[in-house]
Amino acid sequence: MKVSVKWIDGVSFVGESDSGHAVVLDGAPENGGRNIGMRPMEMLLIGMGGCTSFDVVTILKKARQPIIDCVAEINATRADEIPKVFTKIHIHFVVTGDNLNAVQVERAIRLSAEKYCSASIMLSKSVEITHDFEIRSMITTA
Repeated sequence: MKVSVKWIDGVSFVGESDSGHAVVLDGAPENGGRNIGMRPMEMLLIGMGGCTSFDVVTILKKARQPIIDCVAEINATRADEIPKVFTKIHIHFVVTGDNLNAVQVERAIRLSAEKYCSASIMLSKSVEITHDFEIRSMITTA
């Protein structure tokens, strides 16, 4: 896997992936940025959230669970001193579907955290990562 990150100006950059996708990264105005893109640490959390969400959805579909939506709400705490690394990350999954099995949802989240999600497994080597979930039903009426 290869990516490139090109400086635009100030503290603004464009990151481009091998797959041909691009994203703008920028700093906060108080750090010389223009607020035209995500902060790099936000991108890191989004990447981890995308990785684990991919796993959870895929595992639930393979388990033939009637999933229709999955949102990972991620809250992270950073150190006060430089380097301002993440010290805690909490992922709250909101999984929607009719008659979802809570045991299957919990299993999917555990498998992602312990076996499949490269991003969260890598981060868990230095950051406390916790998870919880809620199941929402979509009531349909005829």
